[in-house]
Amino acid sequence: MTILSYCYRFVSNFAFLAVVYFTLNFLTKYEERTIIAALVLAYSIMRVVSTLRQFHFYTRIERLEAEARAVAINVADTPTKKLVIREVAMLRHQGELKAYIDLLFLGLITILCIAKIVGG
Repeated sequence: MTILSYCYRFVSNFAFLAVVYFTLNFLTKYEERTIIAALVLAYSIMRVVSTLRQFHFYTRIERLEAEARAVAINVADTPTKKLVIREVAMLRHQGELKAYIDLLFLGLITILCIAKIVGG
């Protein structure tokens, strides 16, 4: 299921990149292409800010994981506590990888939009 979620994230971001690429290439007037590129750029910037906010959230979760491990050492170790801590770490790691995939494609989209605005 994890691999499927990575594939979905990759395919959906790639489809968005393809739509932006073909849309900007099929527009013939510079003004129209610039307006669409600016709108896509604004949307991409909002998604980048959201993704960077997720990284801040993941660092907080990582700090909580460290505190939970410290508490688990002092308290009687139970298999369920270790399992919960391990699952949280795994989910955080998966979320970070998905955020990196998003940032990769958003960076490509940003470069494409800027190239279409500047290049004419």
